[in-house]
Amino acid sequence: MKPDRVSTGSPALDDLLGGGLERRAITQIYGEPASGKSTLCLLAAVASLRAGNRVIYIDTEGFSVERFVQISGESAGEFADRLYLFEPLDFTQQGAMIADAEGLIRKGDRDPVGLLVVDSVTALYRTELGLGRETVRTLSHQMIKLLGLAKKYDIPALITNQIYMDVERDRVAGLGGTALEHISKTIIRLEKRDSVRRAMLVKHRSRPEGLSFDFLITDDGIRRLSGP
Repeated sequence: MKPDRVSTGSPALDDLLGGGLERRAITQIYGEPASGKSTLCLLAAVASLRAGNRVIYIDTEGFSVERFVQISGESAGEFADRLYLFEPLDFTQQGAMIADAEGLIRKGDRDPVGLLVVDSVTALYRTELGLGRETVRTLSHQMIKLLGLAKKYDIPALITNQIYMDVERDRVAGLGGTALEHISKTIIRLEKRDSVRRAMLVKHRSRPEGLSFDFLITDDGIRRLSGP
């Protein structure tokens, strides 16, 4: 029987999440630019690849091969063969690539897909905000499809999100409105303070909000500084 949780590649982040990424659910990480979102995605992807799985990785902001090699180490070449990388150019392509992912998952009899990543799910969405509610509906449809894949094939989905200032509630929030917030079973907020980053739990089914740890970004991933 498969464990309910899948390692993120970071013991500190696994602890924060109560054991790792939850299968059959979407985990969202949001934060300002350069706060460490992509690094956490790559750590989780490499951990899944190291476990012998394939990984589907949709990157809307430019995949860093150099960073992938740093985190993968000597196994980078082997891991690259099992990393299915998609780089959509627009919001419509993003939706098509999420839908196309199912074909790759079905071919996983020998090396199953162990993780779905979308980094960042709202970068291309942000360019189409002028279209109003239709864009929000399209994003919701894409996330419902992603969640459907996670549930159908018993794998975790990990997404990153950009931030904006919610004037009405006087707080920083993730883009995508309440729809994206509700569909994400777990949400982590990243904060950047000079060279130190903080990962804080914003939403979780069984752990209290506000749990956090501080970390530094290193050549091979992250290093925990403090936390409960």
